[in-house]
Parts: sequence; C-alpha cells; structure tokens
Amino acid sequence: MTLALSWPVVAAVLFGALLHASWNALIKAGDDKALDTALMHFLGCGVGAVLVALVGLPKQEALPWLATSVVIHIGYYVTLVGAYRHGELGFAYPLMRGTAPLIVALLSGKLIGEHVPLAAWLGVAGISIGVLAIGLTRSARESGSRRHALGYALANAAIIAAYTIVDGIGVRASGNALQYVALLFLIDGLPYFALVVWQRRAALTPAFAYMRGRWRIGLLGSCASLGAYGIALWAMTKAPVASVAALRETSVLFAALIGVVMLKERFRLQRAVGTGAIIAGVMALRLG
Repeated sequence: MTLALSWPVVAAVLFGALLHASWNALIKAGDDKALDTALMHFLGCGVGAVLVALVGLPKQEALPWLATSVVIHIGYYVTLVGAYRHGELGFAYPLMRGTAPLIVALLSGKLIGEHVPLAAWLGVAGISIGVLAIGLTRSARESGSRRHALGYALANAAIIAAYTIVDGIGVRASGNALQYVALLFLIDGLPYFALVVWQRRAALTPAFAYMRGRWRIGLLGSCASLGAYGIALWAMTKAPVASVAALRETSVLFAALIGVVMLKERFRLQRAVGTGAIIAGVMALRLG
C-alpha cells in the first residue's frame, strides 16, 4: 500500500488536532488540572472498554507494540508531571509538542523505513517552529525553574516520539485503528490515575468529591482525547508517520485560537508569525 498524505487525511488529522486542543482547554479551565487529567484518563478506560466490547480486539501481531506503548506512556506521565512541576504549561507544552515531530522525522527512516523527503522536512520544520513560536511567549519563557523544566520537557518530547513510532507500527499491524486505540485507552488510563490518587492519598475524600462533580466534563474530554488519537492512528495507516506526527501538533494553534476566542487572550505578532509558519508547514507536507 502506498502511503500518501491526501487532503482527506490532512483534514481528518487537523480535526483530530482540534479535538486534542479542546480537551486540553477543558483541563486548563478546571480548578485542579492534575485531578481533571486523571479523571479523563480513568473515564477513558471505561470508554475504551465499551469500544472493545463493540469492535473487538486487535490482531495478536499488534499486542506487543501496544504493551510497549503502555510502558512508554508511564515514562510520559512521569516526565509530564516533572515538566509541569518545574515550569508553566505555556513553557513546557510547546517544547514537548514542538520538538517531538522533529525527533520522529529523524528516527522514522531507520526505525520504520520511511525516509522523509526534503519538502516533508520543510513541512515538519515549519510546523515545529510555528508551535514553538505560538507557545513560547516571553511570560512563559520566564516562568518557573527553566533548567529543570527544560530537561523534563525535552525528555517528554523524546518519549512522545517513541510512542508515536511504536503506535504507528502497532496500528498498522493491527489492521484496525479503532480496535487498537480502544484497547490502548482501556489499559493506558490506569497508571496516571493511580499515580495521582497515590499523590493525594492524604486527602482522598476532597479529591474524589471534586472528581464526582466533574465527571461529565471528564467524560467529554475522554471522548475527545480518544477521538483525537484514534484519528491520528488511523491516519498513520494511510500516510507517513512523521507527517502525521507533525500535523497533530497543530493542536497548539487551535489551543491558541480557543484562548483568543473564549478566554480573551491577545493574539500578538509572535503568534501570528507562528500561525503563518504552521500553515506553510502544512502546505509543504501536503505538496511534498
């Protein structure tokens, strides 16, 4: 099968990026971001269980890759917590999401035999530069303990690249993206939820009371998260992994637009330049 980044695949991945930005916006709007994230992951287990019951399990060939992805995700949660402990969301998030596609592009040739042509490289670079420009505002750069946050964020970016490649191989082996993502969400949500509950063990009653009041928002976020990653995994069965990984990170652009429209944040020149770089990157990916 020839892998190509067609316009329908581009449109689907961009919609998935919008879903990704939306569930992140739901977390940002909450009073306790760690509990909201844990709740979404836990409810995602339930959504995944329902889907597994409806669509079944992926092929056996995909299971080792899925198990590897779950293990890698534990490292993702550890570095994510570390990045947010030492730095603000606005500093850590763009670093993690902006540099991960570059790592995927560098590794995809050797690991999965997908060599990135020049036009696609320009597209990946444009999107990554745009993501960093949109996210790394002056206030974000000056917040928190930058040295520690930088280390955790870059480690997280490497982990994002790792699970992206692993899941790209796994979903192709499964033959069915929905079956793969359903089982992944059924298993993957438990470690982070357990981590947060353990951290709040001294105050479990108020923590569970907070989550009981947020379950509707959590369920909405879970569905958006599963839809976002499910679309990305489906796209990896149709297009090169590096191109899909870069397109996914346009979620940072959608998050910025949501902030402007709903949170009345200012859209400064730096964000305008970043937006232009992302649009140019998308065009280069498609034309390449």
